[in-house]
Amino acid sequence: MTKGNYSYPLDPSWSTEEITTVLHFLSQVEKAYESKVDRDQLLEAYKAFKTVVPGKASEKQLDKAFQEASGFSTYQAVRAAKAKEKGFVTLGK
Repeated sequence: MTKGNYSYPLDPSWSTEEITTVLHFLSQVEKAYESKVDRDQLLEAYKAFKTVVPGKASEKQLDKAFQEASGFSTYQAVRAAKAKEKGFVTLGK
């Protein structure tokens, strides 16, 4: 899916720093679908994201909302990154 106009699923209670962390992670996921992203960078962004969204239920809700808005799955991107030992993650066509 090409990059379109959609809203990111952000929690208004998050601080500016937390929003920046989540946006960075979502941006890495977008890169995985639209071109390619370095596996280590994606996993580092995910690690930082998990400090903001530590719970699995919250993570799943955010993934679902992001996937509905963009067509990109954070779960699939992280899963693909974890499956590789090094290199780039590409989920697009």
